[in-house]
Amino acid sequence: MIFRKAPCGADGILSAMRVIIAILTFGVLATPAFAQDPVRHGRALLQEFCGGCHAVGRAGASRHKGAPPFRILGRSFDLDDFPRLLARGISSGHPDMPEFRFSGEDARDASAYLRTIQQ
Repeated sequence: MIFRKAPCGADGILSAMRVIIAILTFGVLATPAFAQDPVRHGRALLQEFCGGCHAVGRAGASRHKGAPPFRILGRSFDLDDFPRLLARGISSGHPDMPEFRFSGEDARDASAYLRTIQQ
């Protein structure tokens, strides 16, 4: 059997790479384990929406000096009430922080993650 290489220019390679990346990304985000694990989902949400300013993990400094690390958030907020605050919308008194509003499920997942990192 003789195989011939299909003609493929740089555009074809880039298109193929984009499709592969999209499939892999969707595959990771759509896995049942990710969808059913509120802690992992909460961490991903907080990393995406808040990680630009706040330290989201168990260690490390916040990128914005006025943004408290999330591992000490329980000192200032009642974490039992925090999902309601996220769902209602959190805004800050300083102009750098945008207002965020999470769905009820996302707010519960974010709170579930926060509970795992509190010091």
